[in-house]
Amino acid sequence: MGAIKKVLIANRGEIAVRIIRACRELGVASVAVYSEADQDSLHVQLADEAVCVGPASSKDSYLHMPNIISAAIITGADAIHPGYGYFSESPSFTEACEACNLQFIGPPASAIESMGDKAKAREIVEKAKVPVIPGAKGIITNEQEAMRTASRMGFPLLIKASAGGGGRGIRRVDRPDDLLAALRTATTEAEAAFGVGDVYMEKLIEKARHVEVQVLADKHGACVHLGERECSIQNNRRQKMIEEAPCPVLDEKTRHAMGEAAVRAAKAVGYFSAGTIEFLVDSERNFYFMEMNTRIQVEHPVTEATVGLDLVKLQLAIANGEKLPFSQKDIRPNGHAIECRITAEDPDNDFKPSSGTISKLNWPGGPGVRIDSYVYQDYTVPPYYDPLLGKLIVWGHDRTEAIDRMLRCLSELQVEGIKTNAAVHAKILQHADYRKGEFTTNFVTNLIASNGRAAA
Repeated sequence: MGAIKKVLIANRGEIAVRIIRACRELGVASVAVYSEADQDSLHVQLADEAVCVGPASSKDSYLHMPNIISAAIITGADAIHPGYGYFSESPSFTEACEACNLQFIGPPASAIESMGDKAKAREIVEKAKVPVIPGAKGIITNEQEAMRTASRMGFPLLIKASAGGGGRGIRRVDRPDDLLAALRTATTEAEAAFGVGDVYMEKLIEKARHVEVQVLADKHGACVHLGERECSIQNNRRQKMIEEAPCPVLDEKTRHAMGEAAVRAAKAVGYFSAGTIEFLVDSERNFYFMEMNTRIQVEHPVTEATVGLDLVKLQLAIANGEKLPFSQKDIRPNGHAIECRITAEDPDNDFKPSSGTISKLNWPGGPGVRIDSYVYQDYTVPPYYDPLLGKLIVWGHDRTEAIDRMLRCLSELQVEGIKTNAAVHAKILQHADYRKGEFTTNFVTNLIASNGRAAA
């Protein structure tokens, strides 16, 4: 297959806009797909071509594989970029692309499949000498096995969907009496969200931080890491809200060990393209493999800001068969970056989605500020999809400057006509414990509980 000339973006929203812009700078034509509800979205306007692939429901449009593949074929696209979510971690979609002579801009189907099964992934990385959270070997097949395993592991523990992601299919269990009910709930939720109800169990790491490492590998065996991202600021549904790079509490020895472990994990499945190894870090700075995201991450801009690389352009280069133009010694992160996910949610109503028309919109600007978004003034936010409106990313020479810059940007941000979580971000960034870097994955949940309301 020759060099990629036209890319179909099998996604929507801000990530579709992000990919279209990278293609435009590379001189590569872009094709947007959209649902009937997204006909006015910015990604449709910016792409060179656009094809409607179905009605509003994702299952009838963005998740309708025949329509996506057909759109690529009829427009003459020679590659598909999946973005994140939807088909980005689907081995069958990757194989369908290959069967239709379409280059999938991402890792091989075998790597997606291996890392997509969380229980199998644990076994693979453990053999590669990557630390894993103490837990059961493989999936839980029946309730009797669950009781025996829990008794051996001790409480508290987590029941997790083997095919999970995005915080779904996870249940915390603090005592034996709650185990079977949690197991049934997690299994049902996993079946509904991922089409398979397999779950596994692992020990709950108390007061943990969520720290992930960005990896990048080509098709010639080269693999590097681009440093880590701190992702512990999550809502009560375990969905990330604020990410930053680097992690404010890691020492160089731990940072180096995590980076090397991430590279070993990626190489263990013959990985290429951009990917992320997610770790839990305990209070003693021990780290444990949690999962691998075999795609571009929502939070990739904070890595781009600190290492000065364009990860989407590099994904296209790798898909073209090009070698990485640098080695590990060339990667020297600089400064500090923070990303706030601005979502259409009502913080005073349990973060329920807030769709409607944006009557006024003013994004902040200035030095060290980046906006990744797909919305604009008078745009109507549809109620059918993820509530992410855009990502506000700032860079500073150090963490203090980055925090202060983000607070300044949040004060400038104006979104009227719908509710957003911007005030919650400001409250978090102003909190003394956040500024000191003293927080865990429970920070936001505890903050809300202690104040009674999410927003000031």
